[in-house]
Amino acid sequence: MQTIAIIFWIAACIVCYTYIGYGIVLWLAVRARERRHPRTEQPLPDPLPEVTLFIAAYNEEEIVAGKMRNCRALDYPADRLRIVWVTDGSTDRTNDLLAAYPEVTVHFAPERRGKAAAFNRGMAFVATPLVVFTDANTMLNAEAVREMIRPFGDPRVGCVAGEKRIVQDRAQAAASTEGVYWKYESKLKEWDHRLSTAVGAAGELFAVRRELFEELPPDTLLDDFMLSMRIAARGYKIAYTSEAYAIEESSADMAEEGKRKRRIAAGGLQSIWRLRPLLNPFRYGTMSWQYVSHRVLRWSVTPVLLVALLPLNVALATGSGHRTLYDILLALQIVFYGCAWLGYRMARRKLKNKLLFIPYYFLFMNLNVFRGVPYLVRHRGNGTWEKARRA
Repeated sequence: MQTIAIIFWIAACIVCYTYIGYGIVLWLAVRARERRHPRTEQPLPDPLPEVTLFIAAYNEEEIVAGKMRNCRALDYPADRLRIVWVTDGSTDRTNDLLAAYPEVTVHFAPERRGKAAAFNRGMAFVATPLVVFTDANTMLNAEAVREMIRPFGDPRVGCVAGEKRIVQDRAQAAASTEGVYWKYESKLKEWDHRLSTAVGAAGELFAVRRELFEELPPDTLLDDFMLSMRIAARGYKIAYTSEAYAIEESSADMAEEGKRKRRIAAGGLQSIWRLRPLLNPFRYGTMSWQYVSHRVLRWSVTPVLLVALLPLNVALATGSGHRTLYDILLALQIVFYGCAWLGYRMARRKLKNKLLFIPYYFLFMNLNVFRGVPYLVRHRGNGTWEKARRA
């Protein structure tokens, strides 16, 4: 029984550290660092550099007009901004609609091989020193490009991550909870950046130095994460700015959100293997700790330990000499899982209750890590995926 108790408390500590403790430790480390080295903001370069806005798209005819209105509203000199769409495999009217915009360069190939392959092919045509990547279905704030290039004034910065914001729909608990999750994620990214380096970038909005781009394996599932972390592995920093943001609608429902979570989980497992040198703290120091704490644990060990906590707790509550403590912990777990189940039932009936939806969404994210394993096996060698419908 003592062995079970040790395993239980190790598992509980890792789960708590992954989702709460790391944020607390990170915040304290940032405060300590900035007492010694106050932050300074990089000025905008003068003159502004030429930038390519790179959009990889597949069958996006419904969003072309809105995305181009958004591109034209960006506060950046038109003669210094190149807009490139790579539309490989598109079979709808995306290319025909883009032909109406003279400022756009379209690169099209009939075969659809996935986003990573589109990056590899399209970047061969890019000549500007900086490249800003964004998705077709996300809208940028007017200052986004200016703010994305600002951190590059530091020669140690090789990549800049923008902020992802989810449209808040009061009628959808899913949208609201996903928005809360991304707010927390954004705060962690900000603190990671302020301490040392952000841990990866999201594909909705990020930028790189053209010279640092490396071709990705065509079957890469998390192209944005892999590209940014490979740059970090070469000794450059990933900066983060909340002044440049991409607005995205939430998934249409939890079934559609599940498509995203399974792909992300599969891509996370794939990334852990392909980025395994980053697990070496003797080589990468603080960044290795950040990478393991912020990403690796979430994509591998922690979901397993979270599931194990309940049966371990049951064993301790029925056979331990400290039953009162374990009875209380078991009761709390049962309440948590009960709230998650009610949140699931209400989501199925399209009813809104944010309080119940939070534990459901938390479990939903972790359980999809297990579903990511067969996804990764099925998609071995294939970089394409099914898009999730948006609200």
